[in-house]
Amino acid sequence: MTEDNDAPMWPPALFTRGMQQASERAMDSQQKMLQQLFELSDPSNGSIGSQLGALSQTATFKTRVQSGGRISIPDAEREALDIEEGDIVQTVVIPVKRNRPGETNE
Repeated sequence: MTEDNDAPMWPPALFTRGMQQASERAMDSQQKMLQQLFELSDPSNGSIGSQLGALSQTATFKTRVQSGGRISIPDAEREALDIEEGDIVQTVVIPVKRNRPGETNE
């Protein structure tokens, strides 16, 4: 096996941007799929939608990381999910866009 030192390498920023875009597309696709499942389901007949009740208690939103690594859940999502101060929630974090001095984002 030979080592190919002449192969083009991806700069980390380009790789990160590609991963962020891919994760945004995947998130959009998942939201569309879930919406279609809920629209097509009828809980009275035991369809798949009735089994996905727990998933109806989820929210996807973008927020900015604040000092100390804090993030905020928007008012609309807190109200829709009946989240109050002191409640424990589970989060999945996917970086979407970085706003750092000297970096350009497209």
